[in-house]
Amino acid sequence: MKISTNYSTATESRKADHIRICLEEDVQCRQTTSGLERYHFDHCCLPEIDRDEIDISTTFLGKVMNAPLLISSMTGGTPEAKTINCRLAKVAQHYRLAMGVGSQRVAVENPQVSDTFAVRKYAPDILLLANLGAIQLNYNYGLDECLRVVDILEADALILHLNPLQECIQPKGDTNFRGILDKISNLCSKLPVPVIVKEVGNGISAKMAEKLISAGVTAIDVAGAGGTSWALVESERADNVLQRRLGRTFADWGVPTAECITGIRQVVPDVPLIASGGLRDGVDVAKAIALGADIAGLAMPFLQAATSSEATLYDLAKVLIAEISTVLFCTGNATLEQLKHSGSLQKAQ
Repeated sequence: MKISTNYSTATESRKADHIRICLEEDVQCRQTTSGLERYHFDHCCLPEIDRDEIDISTTFLGKVMNAPLLISSMTGGTPEAKTINCRLAKVAQHYRLAMGVGSQRVAVENPQVSDTFAVRKYAPDILLLANLGAIQLNYNYGLDECLRVVDILEADALILHLNPLQECIQPKGDTNFRGILDKISNLCSKLPVPVIVKEVGNGISAKMAEKLISAGVTAIDVAGAGGTSWALVESERADNVLQRRLGRTFADWGVPTAECITGIRQVVPDVPLIASGGLRDGVDVAKAIALGADIAGLAMPFLQAATSSEATLYDLAKVLIAEISTVLFCTGNATLEQLKHSGSLQKAQ
């Protein structure tokens, strides 16, 4: 598939804009929260366990992880993004976490930037997730392009992200979503790796999760509302008043992360489930696990740390792991599975 050089350059410029805006501008949801703050853990003053024996390891999509943490999809396609992805991959390997990369569409358009995503050499053992926008299935992308991004990454699975609101606000966004579900189903039947579907910060409802699983999707990443608002990000990039206004109007649009988790678990109790969207620390991760998620994804905290230094990134991962372990200890649970079934998490009245 031939893509014009100008189009590719525009995509790379957009990637750079996204990093800058997320780090420099206030683009967090203004009123909508993840919903996790509405829950609290019952403190156990006598845990009757040895903290050193607490085990927060898990298995997701067949890969063993030392902690239920996913470094969520963020970036790629620029020199700065390459540095960020390399640092993220190294910390993921060190702590045996999962990692996703940003949309690899730019690497399909311009193979010269593929190396900004190719981090497997730094992280040979982790669960590594390729990433494309599902909308591209309506814009000349198919099995070949999906295989290409999986190969670039030597990925264990492919994320297809859904971002209708972002595309509405993005200059020259792709907004023809007609027939996408059938194309996702067709792809799932042919792709040799599992397909994960995620939102980008507006959430996946239980009803939609049911449809996606029926179509052959292996796992869901809820990516609920309450964290970074991509409506606001695109509003900052907008080149006209209409797009800027749309982004601000829809800054808080979406289903809060906690509601996504609980709703999906009620209708598809066994689906591998990732919680992301506004999680900021290990207590949020533990809450998401207790609500029914299998692992939890964070983006902004890892992006901020990765742009600071590699040492800062290692410190963040160490803190997150300690926070999760402390929740288990102070609720009297030795494993994540025990936490899920302990009844320790209570919703505020």
